Amino acid sequence: MKAVQITEPFDIKVVEKEAPKAKEGEALLKVLYCGICGADVASYTGNQPFTTYPRIPGHEFSAQIVEIPDNDRGLKAGDIITCNPYFNCGECYACKRGIVNACHDNQTMGVQRDGSFQDYITMPVERIIDGKGLSAKELALIEPFSISAHALSRAEVKEGDTLIIMGAGPIGLFALIKAKAMGARVAIADLLESRLELAKEYGADLVINNKTDNFEEKCNEFTNGQGFDVCVEACGAPVTFLSCIDAAAHGANIILIGNGKKETTFIHSIILKKELNVFGSRNAFTKDFEELIDLVASGKVDVLKMISGVYKAENAKEAFDALANNDGSLAKLLIEFNEE
Repeated sequence: MKAVQITEPFDIKVVEKEAPKAKEGEALLKVLYCGICGADVASYTGNQPFTTYPRIPGHEFSAQIVEIPDNDRGLKAGDIITCNPYFNCGECYACKRGIVNACHDNQTMGVQRDGSFQDYITMPVERIIDGKGLSAKELALIEPFSISAHALSRAEVKEGDTLIIMGAGPIGLFALIKAKAMGARVAIADLLESRLELAKEYGADLVINNKTDNFEEKCNEFTNGQGFDVCVEACGAPVTFLSCIDAAAHGANIILIGNGKKETTFIHSIILKKELNVFGSRNAFTKDFEELIDLVASGKVDVLKMISGVYKAENAKEAFDALANNDGSLAKLLIEFNEE
C-alpha cells in the first residue's frame, strides 16, 4: 500500500509499505480522506517539537471499515467512520481521573506515532466513532471541529452571551460555528481579510480586522462597553491572549486553544480585578466527536464550506507547501487516499 511520509523537514515522499493486519480487538480500516492539521504542517516545516522522523502524519480522517470483530456497538464492515486519534496510557493521574484528553503520555496520531496518511490502518474498536451517514469528507472534518467544541465546553456558553474569537484560522472558524449553534453573539478578529470573509459566511455577528480596525472601539460598541462574556484565544500569540484579557467582561471566561511558543508578560492583577476564569483546552473526548456528528447530521451547520481543496495522495507535497505558505485564503485541505 502507499503511505505519505515526512522523511525530514520539507521532504515528503509517497512510499510503499506492507498493509497492516488487525490484532485482537482491532479493526482494519481503509482510509478515505485526511485533513492536514496545523500540527502536520509544523512537522513538515520542522517546527513540531514532539515529532520524530520519519513520520507518517495525520489524525483528521475518515475511513471505511474493512474488517471488524463482533462488537456491541453495531459497527460492521462497510461503515464509513472516523476515530478518536489521541492514545492515552490509562495509568497516569489524568487518565485515572477521566481526563484522558490530557494524558501525561498522550500519543497523537501523526505526531508521537504514525498517523492516517496511508491506504490502510488498524484501530482499536473502542476508538472507532459511528459516522451516522455523514459523508467521508464531512467526517474528515470532525476532529478539528472537536478541538474547538471541546474548548467551548470548558466554560459555560449560554444563549445570548457575547463571545469573541481571536484568530479566524480553521480552529477559530470551527469555534465560530459551534458558538453560533449555542446561541451566542460572536465577534471574530484576525489580520487577514480573506479569513474574515469566510467568517462572515459562517454567521459572525462582527468581524474585526486588526490591521485596519480599532479593536477596542469595535469591542466596546458590540458589548455596550461591558466586555465579552467569553473570549477564545485561537492563535497562540502573546498579543491575542492580552487582547482577550482586555476585552473580557468582569467575571468572564477566557479559553485558550492556541498552542503558543512565546512567553507572555502581563500584570496579573487585572485577572484578579475582573475575577476572570482562564481555561486551557487540549484535544477532545469521544463524546465531543459524537455530539458534533449529530450536529452536522441535523443539517444545522455546513462544515463542507471549510474545505479549500482536495489533493490526491501523490500530490501531498503540493498541499503541504500550499499550507506552509498560506496567505490566509486556505482553510482546510484534504488528501484523498481511496474512494468510498
